[in-house]
Amino acid sequence: MIFFVDNEVEASFSFDIEETAKKVAEAVLESENCPFDVQLSLLITDDEGIRQINSEFREIDSPTDVLSFPNISYETPGDFSAALGEQKIDVTDPESGLIVFGDIVINENRVRSQAKEFGHSELREFAFLIAHSMLHLCGYDHMEPDEAAVMEEKQEKVLQFLNITRD
Repeated sequence: MIFFVDNEVEASFSFDIEETAKKVAEAVLESENCPFDVQLSLLITDDEGIRQINSEFREIDSPTDVLSFPNISYETPGDFSAALGEQKIDVTDPESGLIVFGDIVINENRVRSQAKEFGHSELREFAFLIAHSMLHLCGYDHMEPDEAAVMEEKQEKVLQFLNITRD
């Protein structure tokens, strides 16, 4: 896995951002039986940065905690066959030969505020947002209650596996 990290706001936490993101992303890909090596990008920004991206790409003019931009189109969540078939040429980096899996944008301010709000560590909140976003990159959504329940269960299993629990 190649993980490109751009920390445009020079956020600093008590944990290593890149190491944590990579560990969580790898755990999600393993739990989903992803059959290939991938490259991902992660942007750490602030309220204004994520608001601009949210406005431009989702036409929602407000900040949020995390945005996910999958590069693969799924017929069924977690079914990677499209990236192995007709989409393969479009989603493969010609230099690395890796599948360009997608982009994650995390709002540093929300990591801090939501950790306080939910009474757990910033590490837990950051890891949760990475796991959540990675599941979106695997084709999952949470628009319907049954979809949300599936995502919540998968997120929790990954975080438990990594022993990143609520403090």
